[in-house]
Amino acid sequence: MSDAPISVLITRAEPGASETAHRVETLGLRALKSPVLAIQSRPDEVIPDLQSLSGLVFTSANGVRAFTDRSDDRSLAAWCVGPATSKAARDAGFEAVRESAGNAVDLAEYIERNSATSRAPSSAPLLHVANHAAKGDLKRTLEAYGFRVEFAPLYEMRVAPSLSSEATQALAARDRIIVLIHSAKGAEAFVQLYAEKPVSGLTIVAISETAAQPLSALSPETVHLASAPNEDGLFDALASVIATLSA
Repeated sequence: MSDAPISVLITRAEPGASETAHRVETLGLRALKSPVLAIQSRPDEVIPDLQSLSGLVFTSANGVRAFTDRSDDRSLAAWCVGPATSKAARDAGFEAVRESAGNAVDLAEYIERNSATSRAPSSAPLLHVANHAAKGDLKRTLEAYGFRVEFAPLYEMRVAPSLSSEATQALAARDRIIVLIHSAKGAEAFVQLYAEKPVSGLTIVAISETAAQPLSALSPETVHLASAPNEDGLFDALASVIATLSA
C-alpha cells in the first residue's frame, strides 16, 4: 500500500454525493466521488390528486426532490425519515414537517404514534413517494395499523457504467481508501462495479447493517457500521475509523 493520505470514496448518488464530499473535505480528507447509482425520473408515473390525501411520506431526500420536481404544492404534512430527508423537505418549502429516526419501519411506527395530534392520516390515504424498487415495508406496516397508503414511484436508481476514473486510479494505486456505503442498493452496485479488484486494505463504512449485507460478496476484512442509520451516524463511524488508521 502507498503512503498516500487517506481518501474517502463516496458511492451515493448525486446530489447527495457532493454534499457528502463537502463534509468529508471539511475534515481535511480527500473526497473521491464515484456515484454507483444515478437517479432516473419516471415522468409517466401519475401523482394522485393531492386534495384526496392526508399527507406525504418520504423515506429519502431523493423522494422529496422527485416530488417537488413534479408539484408546487407544499400544503400537506411531510412525514420524513431522518434529518437529511427532513432538511430536504424544509428547504423545499414544506412547513408541516414531521421527522422520525431510524428506517422506514421506524417511520411507519412514528406516524402511528403521532398521527392523532399532527394533522394526520385519517380515512384519506397517505402517499409514499420513493424509488420504484422500494421494498414496501413502510406501506405494509402502516396498513397493518389501519392506514390507507398509496405508492408513487417517481424515480428509479440505475447502476453507473463504471467507477469514476479518479476512484479507479486510487484503487489501482492501492491508496488507503475508506468506502462509504449509504444503502443496500448502493452496496449491490458497488459490488458489481468493483468486480474482482482486491479488497485487502479497503475499509468500508456502511450506514446500517442492512446496507452492509450485499458487501459480503466481496468478503471484506472489516465493515464498520454507523452509530445511527443516517449521515451523522455514518460520520461518527468514519471519525472512529480515521482515528484508528491514524494512530
